[in-house]
Amino acid sequence: MQRRQLLRVGAASAAVLAAPMIKAQTLPSGPMRIVVGFPPGGGTDALARVLAQKLQAMWNINIVIDNKAGAAGVIAADYVAKQPADGNTLLMAHINSHALATSLQPKLGYNVERDFSPIGLVGVTPNLLICNESQPAKTVKDLVALCKQNPGKISFASAGGGSAQHLALEMFKLRAGIDALHVPYKGSGPALTDLIGGQVQYCFETMTSATPHVKSGKAIALAQTRTKRAKGHPNVPTMDEQGFAGFDATTWYGLVGPAKLNPGLIKRINEDMNKVMAMPDVIEKFDLYGAEDGGGSPERFADFIRSETQKWAKVIKDAKVQADS
Repeated sequence: MQRRQLLRVGAASAAVLAAPMIKAQTLPSGPMRIVVGFPPGGGTDALARVLAQKLQAMWNINIVIDNKAGAAGVIAADYVAKQPADGNTLLMAHINSHALATSLQPKLGYNVERDFSPIGLVGVTPNLLICNESQPAKTVKDLVALCKQNPGKISFASAGGGSAQHLALEMFKLRAGIDALHVPYKGSGPALTDLIGGQVQYCFETMTSATPHVKSGKAIALAQTRTKRAKGHPNVPTMDEQGFAGFDATTWYGLVGPAKLNPGLIKRINEDMNKVMAMPDVIEKFDLYGAEDGGGSPERFADFIRSETQKWAKVIKDAKVQADS
């Protein structure tokens, strides 16, 4: 009996010793590409460039930002999913491509869990609920009352049907029990131009895009859409504070690679990402974009993607949202 116990203990010890330890792996020689699914100048592109600049200096290899815009980030994601898992091609993943598209596009050319290797969460950004100066309702309470008095007539712009901004509106409509007119645009730029010009009345817009207009006084911020106030807008109340308990409609960004990326390489990139995002000048830049709560392990990011996918799948189903709506 004692001999069998010793044998079992010995076998278990040998198994532990034989189990491969995940060690940080040597980086590819480069050049490395970080693919971005949006044009230069937007939030995704801006955050990717901050990361690339710091990692390039840290690793002493060339890192190129490759903008492949289209279909709210889906074209870029589909492209990276089909690249070799050698570490030379990564994607700045986005809520649109990695949480919303799964429910909005039944014929999506990739599977988020199967075709990607999560590396790390870069940041989570609130949306701002904004209007132009001429609008009568400048609080969430007054806006709900206005929409109820004018069902289906109060207009809300978005960056496109099925975008994160559109989904924030649909969540608001469901929670407030209101009907409103959705006016989709091809991107945030034209939507904000028409909002400021008075062609549309309100919109949910990413903090990155909305902030310059709020700071200049051309747009008024009624609320922000995380459950805590962002450092960049400490005086703008949250939806949660204004009667919408737990209201959380964000845009987020993270780094992923193709499926079957070497675990050691994932570990190395993740560790260095975390070092970069802890640098004071990077924190300052990210705060300007409203990007907070990034970092952590690849597992944390994978769990986050799953929870976001489930949350928005319910909103999309309940609101009967279609990508072109």
